[in-house]
Amino acid sequence: MNNTKETLVTAFALFSLFFGAGNLIIPPFIGLNSGEWWWLVAIGFCISAIVIPILGIFAHAKLQGTIFDFGKKVSPAFALVYSLLIYAIAIIFPAPRTASVTHEIAIAPFFDIPSIYTSIVYFALVLVFALNRSKILNILGKFLTPAILFILLAIIGVTVFTSDFTFDATNITNPFTSSILEGYQTFDAIGAVVVGGVLIISINLKNKDISYTDRRSLVRKAGLFAGLGLLLIYSGLILTSALLHSNFDADITRTDLLNAISHTTLGNAGNKFLSILVALACFTTAIGIVTGTADFIKDRFNNSNKAYTITAVSGCVLGVLMGQFNVDYIIAVAVPALMFIYPITIILIVLNVLPDTYTTPKVFKAVVFVTILFSVPDFLTSIGVTNIAEFTTAYLPLSAYSLGWVLPAAIALVIGNLSREKTTTV
Repeated sequence: MNNTKETLVTAFALFSLFFGAGNLIIPPFIGLNSGEWWWLVAIGFCISAIVIPILGIFAHAKLQGTIFDFGKKVSPAFALVYSLLIYAIAIIFPAPRTASVTHEIAIAPFFDIPSIYTSIVYFALVLVFALNRSKILNILGKFLTPAILFILLAIIGVTVFTSDFTFDATNITNPFTSSILEGYQTFDAIGAVVVGGVLIISINLKNKDISYTDRRSLVRKAGLFAGLGLLLIYSGLILTSALLHSNFDADITRTDLLNAISHTTLGNAGNKFLSILVALACFTTAIGIVTGTADFIKDRFNNSNKAYTITAVSGCVLGVLMGQFNVDYIIAVAVPALMFIYPITIILIVLNVLPDTYTTPKVFKAVVFVTILFSVPDFLTSIGVTNIAEFTTAYLPLSAYSLGWVLPAAIALVIGNLSREKTTTV
């Protein structure tokens, strides 16, 4: 096996599996109002949209399993419920959103056709790729990702090399924490536990004789390279939007902003380039979500190919139905689900990356329980329950930024390990 070539192909494939609708439309949108603090916004966004997801890939490299393995130290029942919730959220929100963005940016400006037709053709193609999953890494890594990167770097490069680097004052109250929460909307932490499993299975199908050590090294290196690529693109899109802020109305929509940036930087051909970019980026993410969900169900039914096919078809049908809603609506209704499941996902990723010595089953259970408990107020606030928000803001650090679970989870981790060491010593 050519290690360098295999690592690059895998890294490109991983990048494209991550890089979808939210990754395209959210960084420019938060960059528009970031002003002189664009770099702080970029740091906050990259923490939740790159650092945590790549740690998730590192966790997959260590576990060499499925999403079920992320939560099995808590209990098999918890792991199953968590896995089903993750796949349900992935199928209901980010997968259909890729079809909606594709229609709004890549199809509607050029063709007067209903979105239902776009969704049907789109998910029919997704199904074709999902049913030929052994070829996914090569197709994504060798062809689709280089095209995505070329177009994005052209947009960013034109802006960076032709602008005078003047910024307005930021319009964001808390640039750092707000951008961390915006990173939730990329679904990349959830994506990490979903597409990481796709990556592991695809590598095993492609290289049946590869050892555990080689698989772990390959996945970790690919994750690192994919993370660097995401860092370059996210930071570039945020900077691009901040530099071009005076060209756009303050109330411009996410998809309109992306269209306007491409036209400003690449001229009349910009929208055509953008349509290709959007179609490729969204399509690769949808493939990863549908394939990952089908892989999980197949595993739960004793490696049944019938279960895999039924799940892939069902996921695509649901994607067609949900894809009829516009992008902003899908983003809005996803917020409550994200405010609840994202903290749990982040803490499971962190715990699985840490050495096993510090993450015994008892520690796992304690930290996850505390995280669930203290993420409930943020969830309730997101659905309009304000009374509890007033209480937690007054008494719980970081709750004003919807991060009230962070400190309790950290304390539970420390206390759990101190208790373990005390018990061991006695």
